[in-house]
Amino acid sequence: MPIHKKIRQLPTVALLSATLLLFGNTIVQAQSAEVEVRAIVDQLFTGMKTGDSSLVAKSFTADATLQSVSMDVTGKVKTSKNGIESFVNAVGTPHKEIWDERIYDLKIQVDRPMATVWVPYKFYIGDKFSHCGVNAFTLIKFESGWKIASITDTRRKDGCL
Repeated sequence: MPIHKKIRQLPTVALLSATLLLFGNTIVQAQSAEVEVRAIVDQLFTGMKTGDSSLVAKSFTADATLQSVSMDVTGKVKTSKNGIESFVNAVGTPHKEIWDERIYDLKIQVDRPMATVWVPYKFYIGDKFSHCGVNAFTLIKFESGWKIASITDTRRKDGCL
């Protein structure tokens, strides 16, 4: 190719390179945030399974909330909402069987200091199936890292995948 054609292509090559650097960095940052968010979710479930209340507690903000949504036998929606204190205490209280919440098909979305996680689960007490549903997490990133600000879950015994 003649040199004058190569010179005319330089602005195009420079623009393409700058675009790749800009968006490539954004993609890497988003992937890094998703990995960090996933690590906090995994930390919570590891703490539950091992009965480590300190591991569970450090996954949450101090004012985090837990909300459950279910339906009674008539189809009426029921909700309950609590702070994390009783949950952390329950996890840390010795119990015979392992609390094993098996999660799968996580969907993580991040917008700067906020993330959401939508994740179906099946909950087992020891080897016995208890219930299933979906957890919807909201996380916030502080200077110290990501923390769970709230979890809303559904619970049912049928229709589990």
